Amino acid sequence: MRGAVIHAPGDIRLETLDDPKILHPTDAIIRTAVTCVCGSDLWPYRGAEPTGAAHPMGHEYVGFVEEVGSEVTSVKPGQFVVGSFATSDNTCANCRNGFPSSCLNREFMSTCQADYVRIPNAQGTLVATGDIPDRRLWPGLLAVSDVMGTGWWAADAAEVEPGSTVVVVGDGAVGLCAVIAAKEMGAQQIIAMSRHEPRQRLARRFGATDIVTERGEEGVSRIKELTGGIGADSVLECVGTPEATRQALHSARPGGNVGFVGVPHDVTVDGQELFFSHVGLRGGPAPVRRYLPDLIDRVLTGAIDPGEVFDLTLPLDQVAEGYRAMDERRAIKALLQP
Repeated sequence: MRGAVIHAPGDIRLETLDDPKILHPTDAIIRTAVTCVCGSDLWPYRGAEPTGAAHPMGHEYVGFVEEVGSEVTSVKPGQFVVGSFATSDNTCANCRNGFPSSCLNREFMSTCQADYVRIPNAQGTLVATGDIPDRRLWPGLLAVSDVMGTGWWAADAAEVEPGSTVVVVGDGAVGLCAVIAAKEMGAQQIIAMSRHEPRQRLARRFGATDIVTERGEEGVSRIKELTGGIGADSVLECVGTPEATRQALHSARPGGNVGFVGVPHDVTVDGQELFFSHVGLRGGPAPVRRYLPDLIDRVLTGAIDPGEVFDLTLPLDQVAEGYRAMDERRAIKALLQP
């Protein structure tokens, strides 16, 4: 089969790889319907994370079940399935407590920019859609496997409530999906922080009521102006840099909450400052599997369309261009068609 492999920063190649095989009775093999490049893939691509030895890439996927292990009964060959970037058995204590992304048997997906993918913990990870969805819905369902689920987690972690005021820090795919989540949860005012006009337009289409282009303390001041001098009830941090984290914490009102879902890079939090701010802070890898049934239904019924974050569609053999386009901010998110 074909699969994307990173060799060094800026060096992504489509190569011929061995077809995946069932290694454990809890595995499944899927034929990829569509996959994509994620913003978090850009960390190693830009050299912000070590690449080490050449290895496959990709953690977002939807597809058709080809084969299942002997212990997998929840899905069967031929079904269209959606899964999470973090696999889970859905039975351990952490899964039962609502955090399948901390499953005791968790494995992070990392080979999904390919024709075929082995899914560990398939029994607990994969959710079948019933009928095969119309192709126009595939991008939205793909978004559910990570960026939409992660945006939803940001809003959930920050305790967005009906009538509340929300700030979204970050205008990538996760940030834009966080706008969708805030709108779906009933937020009255949704402030998207963005300097990129196409992304601003999409944020407004998704439900943003205000756009803030300022950054740093100027951005915080603008947030305070828009929230009666107090700050937001909920802030959704969807970037992972020190600047974004600081801006998020300073934009929340006393007693407000920050949901941080951007993978942190060199982020530190001042304990003394956090203590006196009365701001709540929660984040981590999104428990996507918890949300899958609900989010799949919202996509299939047309309640949400997170697939709009894919503004570049390429064949899998042009995966390197997908990385370049996202790195250069010519694309929000690149959809790859095997």
